[in-house]
Parts: sequence; structure tokens; C-alpha cells
Amino acid sequence: MDGHGERTTAAPARGPGGAPVAVPTASTPDVAPTDAELLRAHAAGDRDAFTELFHRHRDRLWAVALRTLGDREEAADALQDALLSAHRAAARFRGDSAVTTWLHRIVVNACLDRIRRRQAHPTVPLPDGTHGAEGGTSVAGVEPAAPVQDHDTALVVRQALAELPVEQRAALVLVDVQGYPVAEVARILGVAEGTVKSRCARGRARLAVALGHLRTGSTPDAPEPGRDVPGVTRGNPRRSAGVRSGSGRSRRDASQEES
Repeated sequence: MDGHGERTTAAPARGPGGAPVAVPTASTPDVAPTDAELLRAHAAGDRDAFTELFHRHRDRLWAVALRTLGDREEAADALQDALLSAHRAAARFRGDSAVTTWLHRIVVNACLDRIRRRQAHPTVPLPDGTHGAEGGTSVAGVEPAAPVQDHDTALVVRQALAELPVEQRAALVLVDVQGYPVAEVARILGVAEGTVKSRCARGRARLAVALGHLRTGSTPDAPEPGRDVPGVTRGNPRRSAGVRSGSGRSRRDASQEES
């Protein structure tokens, strides 16, 4: 405004030759907010911020929950529990780690809690269904099905993974299945990097024993080649009436008797 209270319009900036020059504004439209900004907006009362944050990371969070628990219903419940916890705890996020690390930590802890409760109170699991395709209960779509020829192998691997100790399973899922760096997994699990490496090494060793038959094409109960198999004798010696088991006489004595 000028001195008389009337609004004035600033003249556009001009470059050499009088051509107008674009002046950047303070606002930057069409730039997506960061995860931290969405979390702060949610804590401040934005009703859509947390939904957008979840949609950014739901596929990987769902994959971690499913691989850790090995059951779609359990994974869906664990993921829901984790998101409710994150929704309520957003205001307490201090920014010590990335938001995605914080979310993964909550999801993994929810999965491990369910595993421990399941071990304390074992139940008979129902067959793994595909409710996401028809019933609409899946939070992240239907899990891609393995090819028919690999279906049995996938079940065997999943079962072997489920039999690992909880800590080893979580580390292997994050490092070997999901491909997270060891340093990131250490932050997610809240342990040292050396602990993650140790858990992965022990878990891989257990899996190597449990899945060794997949390399040889045998079954887990089949004897290993060369083990518990009688040795092949040279020739087929004729049975002699004068030779009895346990006689203690040598083959040479028996041969002399036959002659």
C-alpha cells in the first residue's frame, strides 16, 4: 500500500532487454510432504496424514508381518495392532530414527508378541485362505501365489522358517527375505549390528539343516547316500556248511575246509 492507503502492485522484475523474469515464490506446490511432516501433521490433528503415511509403506509392512508370522489372519491382526499403536504414539515420536524404521519396529514387535503368545497357548491353525481376494479382509492385497511346481517347496521353507527361534526368524525375514541392510535391521530390532549378524548366521545354519534335502532331492526322512547302506562285497562266495556265524575262524580257514 502507498502512503494514502491504496493498494499498489509491484512492477514485475525485468531482465536484460526488459524481458520479465520469473521470481520463485516461498511456497512449493505439488511437492509431497516427508514422512516426518506427515507424522507431525497427524499429531497436530490432520485426519488424512496418517492414512497417507500408511499407504506409502503398507506393502513392505504387510510383507514383514506375513513372513514373520506365516499366517495371513495373524499377520493382518498384528499389522492392525501395530498401526493402532503407531497412531496413538505419533506425538511421542522424537525423530531419533527414520519414520519408516519406527513403523517397522512397531510392526515387528507386534508380530513377536503374537508369536510368544501363540507359543504359550498353542492352538491348531486353520488352513491358510485367500480372504483378501473375496472377503475383503486383507489389508494389502492377495499374496502372490507360488508356481504350482514350487508350491510344496514354498510350504516347506515357510514351515522351517516358522520353527526358528523368534529372534532369529525376525532377523532373517528382515535381512534375507525383505533385503534390509544389517544396520537398518539393528535399528528396527533395537540391537547391535553384531547381534543381527549372529542371529542371521545361527538361523541360516538351522535352515541349512532343515532344508538340506531340497538340494539333494531326497526327503527329510531318507538316509543320506552311503549311510546305513551295507557295503558291497567282492564276489558272491558260495555258502559252506562248515562255516557258521560267530565261529571266529578266518576266511582262509573256511577256504581250506572247502578244498
